[in-house]
Amino acid sequence: MFSRASILTLGLVATGSLVAAGPCDIYSSGGTPCVAAHSTTRALYSAFTGSLYQVKRGSDGATTNIAPLSAGGVANAGAQDTFCASTTCLITIIYDQSGRGNHLTQAPPGGFSGPEANGYDNLASAIGAPVTLNGQKAYGVFVSPGTGYRNNAPSGVAKADAAEGMYAVFDGTHYNGGCCFDYGNAETNNLDTGNGHMEALYFGDSTAWGSGAGSGPWIMADLENGLFSGRGSGNNAADPSISYRFLTAALKGQPNQWALRGGNAASGSLSTYYSGARPTASGYNPMSKEGAIILGIGGDNSVSAQGTFYEGVMTATYPSDATENSVQANIVAAKYGTTALTSGPALTVGSSISLQATTSGYTTYYLAHTGTTINAQVVSSSSTTALKQQASWTVRAGLGNSACFSFESKDTPGNFIRHYDFSLLLNANDGTKQFKEDATFCTQAGLNGQGSSIRAWSYPTRYLRHYNTVAYAASNGGVHVFDSATSFNADVSWVIATGFA
Repeated sequence: MFSRASILTLGLVATGSLVAAGPCDIYSSGGTPCVAAHSTTRALYSAFTGSLYQVKRGSDGATTNIAPLSAGGVANAGAQDTFCASTTCLITIIYDQSGRGNHLTQAPPGGFSGPEANGYDNLASAIGAPVTLNGQKAYGVFVSPGTGYRNNAPSGVAKADAAEGMYAVFDGTHYNGGCCFDYGNAETNNLDTGNGHMEALYFGDSTAWGSGAGSGPWIMADLENGLFSGRGSGNNAADPSISYRFLTAALKGQPNQWALRGGNAASGSLSTYYSGARPTASGYNPMSKEGAIILGIGGDNSVSAQGTFYEGVMTATYPSDATENSVQANIVAAKYGTTALTSGPALTVGSSISLQATTSGYTTYYLAHTGTTINAQVVSSSSTTALKQQASWTVRAGLGNSACFSFESKDTPGNFIRHYDFSLLLNANDGTKQFKEDATFCTQAGLNGQGSSIRAWSYPTRYLRHYNTVAYAASNGGVHVFDSATSFNADVSWVIATGFA
């Protein structure tokens, strides 16, 4: 006989056959149904067969919807790969599975304008966060600074001091101290409208308002004008620094009560980091929640944060710990796992390479440097020794993510290619987290069918490109001149040759 917890975790259909329940089936069984359910990796209801998300490709602007492989199953990553072959793709819509139509789309400008020409936020790369669930490939939402999604007019999301709950599965290794990598309840006008007007999960290592044990990153609650790890806006030693590759974060609130919980999304149970009264500062008790939904940004469209989102929901009323524990068991049973971040021609760490342009009329050009400027220069076997060295790179394991690569200068050891304001520079490794991430690149099969294309790990919409013989981290049709869609696929495709030096 199954216990109540087992039935909640697995789900019992009318026919009497036992099937795997989704998180929202579990919440519904607990009396706290989902009012929003977002995931690009899997269905969150056992019977859900609809669209999980939409992607748009750079070659012709066409879109397609990605659904689960079967009812309640993992996303059909193969359909995305086929649709996006030989071009770039962006995630344009993250559909709400609850039936309320609370879809997330490109966030509009607010207190902070987005980086797009019209002030909107960037959209996420469709391939920036590959994972597996029970061995099946899927893609998460890789949020670089400047990326954000929002819905300012959802249905059923808690307002004012009404009770609600939420959880999200994040990448516990992808974060920064920017404001604010959030998922949850926010303002409906994209502005900071005061204390208590938000209730959203935050993940990162900002210490501007609150903190937890150690140096972070931490799960905290963004309640507007404060990131809270506990009752006050200071330190809560019970809120631990996180090191899990896959992280479950949970937040819930009701009149004069809120709780913050978390755990390893790949194993084990949830722990409670705070449960108690609302913050003592003015405006947080009672709350003044407005009921918009955000992902990757703050309530006023603060866009300097980074992180990765795989799935998350928001509920009506305040879920019990027992219900959340069953949801955590379901997440663990989904078996999130890592997969390769690179594809195409293999690179060998420690080898010396040169990168040959494939654009018509530029095939005698190789990626080189002049001082700190990365550029494309004509190089051949008869070139000077100095130029050959400047066009040669030692492949290193990625400084910011060892699943990708970094490229060390052959003639100035200790200096690496990095992007800075989307220009490519040769700079000395200063050991900072920022530098290591800026100097990490992931390879894939060349977009024009030749060699490899090399995308920035921390900005996977951006590829190493030569444009007017200068090198940039460029996006396909972005706002900068060097983002021009003309000849993009050729300009970002490089033949990997044995190093000149």
